[in-house]
Amino acid sequence: GRPHHPLVVEAGAVAVPGGDAARQDALNGASIDVLEDLRGQCPPMGLETLKIDDFQLHASTMRRYGLGAHRGRLNIQAGLYDDDLYDGAWCAGRNDPLQWLEVDARRLTKFTGVITQGRSSLWSSDWVTSYKVLVSNDSHTWVTLKNGSQDLIFIGNKEKEIPVLNMFPVAVVARYIRVNPRSWFNRGSICMRVEILGCPIRNEITTTDNLDFKHHSYKEMRHLMKVVNEKCPNITRIYNIGKSHSGQKLYAIEISDNPGEHERGEPEFRYTAGSHGNEVLGRELLLLLMQFMCQEYLSGSPRIRHLVHETRIHLLPSVNPDGYDKALEVGSELSGWSLGRWSQDGVDIHHNFPDLNSILWEAETKKWIPRKMLNHHVPIPEWYQSKNSTVAAETRALVSWMEKIPFVLGGNLQGGELVVTFPYDRTRSQGVSREQTPTPDDHVFRWLAFSYASTHRLMTDARRRVCHTEDFAKEDGTINGASWHTAAGSMNDFSYLHTNCFELSMYVGCDKFPHERELAEEWENNRESLLVFMEQVHRGIKGIVWDMQGRGIANAIIQVEGIGHDIRTAADGDYWRLLNPGEYSITVRAEGYSASSKVCEVGYDIGATRCDFTVSRTNLSRIKEIMERYNKQPIRQPLRLPVRQLQARRPGPRHRRVRTS
Repeated sequence: GRPHHPLVVEAGAVAVPGGDAARQDALNGASIDVLEDLRGQCPPMGLETLKIDDFQLHASTMRRYGLGAHRGRLNIQAGLYDDDLYDGAWCAGRNDPLQWLEVDARRLTKFTGVITQGRSSLWSSDWVTSYKVLVSNDSHTWVTLKNGSQDLIFIGNKEKEIPVLNMFPVAVVARYIRVNPRSWFNRGSICMRVEILGCPIRNEITTTDNLDFKHHSYKEMRHLMKVVNEKCPNITRIYNIGKSHSGQKLYAIEISDNPGEHERGEPEFRYTAGSHGNEVLGRELLLLLMQFMCQEYLSGSPRIRHLVHETRIHLLPSVNPDGYDKALEVGSELSGWSLGRWSQDGVDIHHNFPDLNSILWEAETKKWIPRKMLNHHVPIPEWYQSKNSTVAAETRALVSWMEKIPFVLGGNLQGGELVVTFPYDRTRSQGVSREQTPTPDDHVFRWLAFSYASTHRLMTDARRRVCHTEDFAKEDGTINGASWHTAAGSMNDFSYLHTNCFELSMYVGCDKFPHERELAEEWENNRESLLVFMEQVHRGIKGIVWDMQGRGIANAIIQVEGIGHDIRTAADGDYWRLLNPGEYSITVRAEGYSASSKVCEVGYDIGATRCDFTVSRTNLSRIKEIMERYNKQPIRQPLRLPVRQLQARRPGPRHRRVRTS
């Protein structure tokens, strides 16, 4: 019958009340690492990352279900309207000092602080300006955190979006924690989004990979890439594709068995991350991936060795290092939803590409294809290339990189959700914000998206709760970009319409900027997906287009019957065409050569089907070549003679000759 009081941990010491044998046993069973952890600060428990599930969140009252305790998670985003089922905070059913939001840690936990936000809403202004914190071990007897003999009153928010961190003057160990609002915005209501800082009193092993699980500054990122290069010099090369607005180089690492050289028949693959500087999980995943591939290659992993020997892989971990620096300066949990998202000059890099969709769709409407315009390699408008256009330095570097290397498949890692999106990202119908807008390669894109989502540990798990408002698990963790939210000028659409590369976006975690201690678990969530998606570059057909002398033909057009999107051969005449299993009629066309067709079959096993072509010159192109060789021009105009000369040559009417006797 004696109540369980929470354990108070003073700074630099571990205090255990002598009368509680159960808690003493719990601490006696803890490792030295855990006891050391008790003296430091703790990471977020996982309200934002969904590590804390809905059943661990409780509240005194709620205004309605869409504003229940399960919505009181840091950085959770609301739907468009205030009466949505998925709203942007926990909101109490009454405005009085008796309300509370409770988290059940389900085990003894060291609590060290609270982060709060107001309600995410386009229409309402609700936030808590001060609050108390209470802890308990049985959810019946509660102890308020005190400053001496007085209850501690923590200062809350001054507006609804910027997170506010309050660290406890002393840490407490308990199972339950409550936040009790004491005052709120005078023209609003009691509404909160919360994260709790806490360490469970036990060790948690989340991965066996010996990797550098930490957030890396720009300097640390460069150093880590150099370490990987020095450890695996025969299969890696570091280069940069350009500079950011503030002059920081955009570093990439190439992983292949012959770095620096495009090998005929070997497809090029890319991962990019960090176009939104505050979405840092993708950046760290690519840094972990390059370490992992180096280690596994050296240890003789057949899977990694095959991937490296058969693929030229490019990893660009930080597209927007300027934005990342802004988010890093504030730190995990306190950067909010958007700080550092844009480039230094305020541009959303991921949506800063030219809108080629409109150009293609207008040409299709006017029936210009293929007579006046092709259905692929849509040219960039002149206005976009001018110095006065609003194009970020980072975007220009990406465009140049994408044009220079014949990429076949790419993925850009984003954050804040758990879903894979595929083109098109813009709706075709004007004035429509959401609409299925498939590409001619929709079946291929759906497979590529599913290959990542289905091998992720959480994306397709129907039991997981939604990150914010959309239940993507019902759609197998994938969605057409335009049916989620339309966006002109996306990297995905540009890549598909201007180059040969099929590009998708992977939203790899609910939390854009997870705490360092979450990185090992996030790596486990994404590791297999990152590898499986890379392997898809070897699905479909590949080959070389030769002339009769055995030379590769560049810019030959590869057409697949029934699919209204063509690709072109690279400089050496080689090509790769992503396709799902089946039989396809393939036609090759090249200027000055006769067209050639054949049927190619794609199997279910990974490994592209070889489908080469040898084409001959047309008679007209041969004549032109011969005449150019001897500095003669072909006669373009018919020979014209004077009128009198023509009349003299013109035969008169034929008369039958009459014989006379």
